[in-house]
Amino acid sequence: MDRFDAMQAFARVVETGSFTKAADTLHMSRTSVTQLVQQLEARLRVRLLNRTTRKVNVTADGAAYYERVLRVLADVDDAETSLSGASASPRGRLRVDVPSPLARMILIPALPAFYARYPDIQLDMGVSDRMVDIIGENVDCVVRGGELTDLSLMARHIGDLQLGVYAAPAYLKLAGLPAHPRELEDTHHRIVGFLWARTGKAVPYAMHSGDESLKVQGRHALAVDDGNAYLAAGLAGLGILWLPDYMARPHRASGELVPLFEDWRLDAMPLYIAFPPNRHVSAKLRVFIEWVAGLMAEHANADKSPA
Repeated sequence: MDRFDAMQAFARVVETGSFTKAADTLHMSRTSVTQLVQQLEARLRVRLLNRTTRKVNVTADGAAYYERVLRVLADVDDAETSLSGASASPRGRLRVDVPSPLARMILIPALPAFYARYPDIQLDMGVSDRMVDIIGENVDCVVRGGELTDLSLMARHIGDLQLGVYAAPAYLKLAGLPAHPRELEDTHHRIVGFLWARTGKAVPYAMHSGDESLKVQGRHALAVDDGNAYLAAGLAGLGILWLPDYMARPHRASGELVPLFEDWRLDAMPLYIAFPPNRHVSAKLRVFIEWVAGLMAEHANADKSPA
């Protein structure tokens, strides 16, 4: 038995809750992962995992051992990356999940420069606005907007997105130009609803002007759970949008979207990179986080003036 391989297999089973998922992420067969964990248990003479036909749970001894295994694996990774060649060129597979508009408009166009600097990193990028089970799906990190609700995750605040209210000329031609946000509650106005992954519901938007503050819910004929679809619906004239500046900027410049209520302010949306607790921040994850943070400072922070 290779003890290092066995510890890697055990840690991955704990993190994914499944021998099959652990095998997939390690590019091994399920049988090999099972045998490695069994051999590890035999060597230690303790049961590390409780197995049923439906799920795998870590025992108390297994949980204590897992914490120590993480430190061992982290030390090995640090030892390798501390070498001049390894630290200068982080390598390996990195699984990330990012919002679809952010991927399409900022991250993916910038990837050629990332790969020019880090050619040995393989990115498996999930592009979605869904709620991701970071540990269960063995995702190294996610980029998400809004306040974090899972306080068990480690997170880094990487920017704030300034929001604005917009509508397509086609929509305004049919419904008229609203002079006050309260008019969006009228029956003849429609918004495009965005279904947040945390709740599956559209939420009202807080708006402020001088001493006046209000929350606008609005009525929608269409609600979607994907940022690219949300933008497409607004461009098609299906309703009024609340958009981060980076999403609205090119369409505002082309005249496809018209800004509304410019004397009103919306609270900025915080942007985070979150990753699992107790997960060693490897060199490849560290450089990816720094790269994304740099892009946000350049393209999408709230202190950027609108186009």
